[in-house]
Amino acid sequence: MSNKIEFVNNYSDLSTNKGFQFEFYCNRCGGGFRTRFKPSVTGTVTGVLEAAGSLFGGFFSGAANVGERVRSATWEKAHDDAFEEACRELKPNFIQCPRCSSWVCRKSCWNNQKGLCKGCAPDLGVEMAAAQASKSVQEVWAHAAMAEEDKKLGTEYWRAGIRASCPNCEAPLQKNARFCPECGTNLQAKTTCAKCGAKLSPGDKFCSECGQKV
Repeated sequence: MSNKIEFVNNYSDLSTNKGFQFEFYCNRCGGGFRTRFKPSVTGTVTGVLEAAGSLFGGFFSGAANVGERVRSATWEKAHDDAFEEACRELKPNFIQCPRCSSWVCRKSCWNNQKGLCKGCAPDLGVEMAAAQASKSVQEVWAHAAMAEEDKKLGTEYWRAGIRASCPNCEAPLQKNARFCPECGTNLQAKTTCAKCGAKLSPGDKFCSECGQKV
């Protein structure tokens, strides 16, 4: 057995004097696995000596101190062995990303096709769905923020055309008004003859093609 103990940073040590237990979790999603509790014989013996010392004092109190010193050596060795065993047991469930060095779970956070964690190489289908949903939310908020007047712009309004300036005085128009706020010109006057369909010029009172009154 090697004197070196390989360790990772994605674990929690739940061990006590009574035994050993470890949790290994994914750096990305936080999910993971916990080893089953493994009782410690040394910890149990120490607990008995400590109880005896608290009840009788004297000799038994000294025995408890000896037990604690035994625990500090034997228990630590047992703890190291338990940690190595836990690493061997649970390490196959995780993989280290070669790009960001995070330890992630193979089940949910590893992109097999790219050989990277999903933080570095997300699933494109998932990202596309998220992008579409985000765009829909943006459109909802944009619509909610529209002025009431803008919400009334139906398709017939857009087909008719909206002028940016008055055809008579050329004053800029801040909204789709019916009359020019500067000269009073009718901005929504008919542009084609209702009878023959000929194009009408601003200010025409009769159609130049068929004489129909505008």
